[in-house]
Amino acid sequence: MRIAFKEWAVVVDALARGAQILILRKGGIAEGAGGFRPEHEEFWLFPTQFHQQRDSVLPAAQSRYDEIAPHFPEAGVVRLAHFARVTGTYRLESLEAAQRLRPMHIWSDEVIAQRFDWGADRSIHALLVRVFQIPSPVELPMSATYGGCKSWVTLERDVDTEGASPVLDEGTFAERSAQAREALAGVGAP
Repeated sequence: MRIAFKEWAVVVDALARGAQILILRKGGIAEGAGGFRPEHEEFWLFPTQFHQQRDSVLPAAQSRYDEIAPHFPEAGVVRLAHFARVTGTYRLESLEAAQRLRPMHIWSDEVIAQRFDWGADRSIHALLVRVFQIPSPVELPMSATYGGCKSWVTLERDVDTEGASPVLDEGTFAERSAQAREALAGVGAP
């Protein structure tokens, strides 16, 4: 697989630990007027420190950030250990719809409101994802093509997913997925 999704390292950590199963995205500047599109059903989680904002997540996630930050790879290296499989996509067209997801993610209310309000399109995408971990992380050199404010990148080489296992067992994922779908009831798909 060569498609990767850029997200703050602290959010990738929450997804990797099963602390959340949602990705909320508005889109990067490089994605133009059309903004973010949920183009891929499976992708690597590409942890970034670009625009990493410790104060933009909940206090428990801030503490977790402090724990994991010393273990980030050196500059010029990206470490891939997890990939996500999309199990549902939603376009949230009201801030209230996004706020119904409050207990299911680590972003602060202010960040969600800012993302929702940014740009002309007052909406945000929610991706419900099942996350998998590969047996050993893979480190790749950071490429100039990975830079910029964009969600999707194409890796310079294929990274194997063989031997991957889900971070949440079937029952736990089904329960959390049902809770998220209930909170998203009535929200349209993109």
